[in-house]
Amino acid sequence: MADATQAHTPMGMQPAVSPGQGARSGLDLLDYWRGGTREIKTFRGHTHGVWTVAFAPDGLTLASGGVDRLVRIWDIESQRLLRSLRGHTHDIRRVLFTPDGQTLVSGSEDRTIRLWNPKTGEPTKLLFSRYDHNVCSLSLSSDGLMLARGSHNKDIKIWEVTTGTELMTLLGKDQYDHHWWPCVAFSPDGLHLASGSDIGKIKLWEVLPSGEEKVLHDGHWRQTIDEDDTEQRGFYVEDGAGAFQKPMEFWVGAMAFTPDGKILVTGSRDTTVKLFEMPALKEIRTLKGHAEWVRSLAVSPDGKVLVSGSDDQTIKLWDLATGRHFRTLKGHSGGVRGIAFSPDGRRLASASWDRTVKIWEGGTEPPQEG
Repeated sequence: MADATQAHTPMGMQPAVSPGQGARSGLDLLDYWRGGTREIKTFRGHTHGVWTVAFAPDGLTLASGGVDRLVRIWDIESQRLLRSLRGHTHDIRRVLFTPDGQTLVSGSEDRTIRLWNPKTGEPTKLLFSRYDHNVCSLSLSSDGLMLARGSHNKDIKIWEVTTGTELMTLLGKDQYDHHWWPCVAFSPDGLHLASGSDIGKIKLWEVLPSGEEKVLHDGHWRQTIDEDDTEQRGFYVEDGAGAFQKPMEFWVGAMAFTPDGKILVTGSRDTTVKLFEMPALKEIRTLKGHAEWVRSLAVSPDGKVLVSGSDDQTIKLWDLATGRHFRTLKGHSGGVRGIAFSPDGRRLASASWDRTVKIWEGGTEPPQEG
């Protein structure tokens, strides 16, 4: 089982382990996942698609959330549903544990963020802002003290977890920019926050003390021949009857940092995964292989393995150092919306639109008894 001393925040968003923390056992996770991968457990109980999954820091329980508006907590070994947390009134898009395991955080399209005691299921805090929008993404700083949210809005908000106090609102330098920032990820040192937009651009913000936008990068966005200025500026396009939604081809669906904070990884509706060198956001490489929107990302605790989940129903494993794809997992019958490594990196959890959560294990196949 996982090392209970490891601080962990579920991926699909960002790593919350210190550099090298997951490699304390000396296990090379690239060799481990190259050695073989198998599905070992399937959790059934959600009545609709599942958006998100997270391991508790002790590696003993799992939390998941989705369209059925319930946060479900599972015992991993027995696969028993321990409790269902009620309170949200719309899709639950993200769940994550604080590093000490004492708080479970959930963000929903009902525009709220709820904090729970995962042991008792009791709600502890409700975070929301007036005139706020759908919460699509959450990220905890690695010390568990700050929580950032991305949403269908042009601003990003950061709260202090212990008090529920809103610390700051991040707004870009361009006052006419009304793009949404539905994806956020804290850097492991907590000094920076990365955000991804509905048109595929990425930003790097200095969190403290300034909250200033430091770098704006085109990221996945690219100029297309038939675009005009209106379509570039925002998600809504005016026509004679009013506003309608224009689907953005390059929408950033997931972000993750490597544990050492040197690389930012992004996944997009353009089906690619991109790697950027920090802190200048210099593009290193583009990984191609998925056929549909890349919705979730996870980096192993030793920083060697990248995992991506997509609406094409597959999970792909990559060698982060070389960018080479070495394995595809095909156990789901719906899009893979959430991915999380266990704190020790030996297991992988996946949440899917097929209403299930699965756990995968690496290494060579154990010998059959008898």
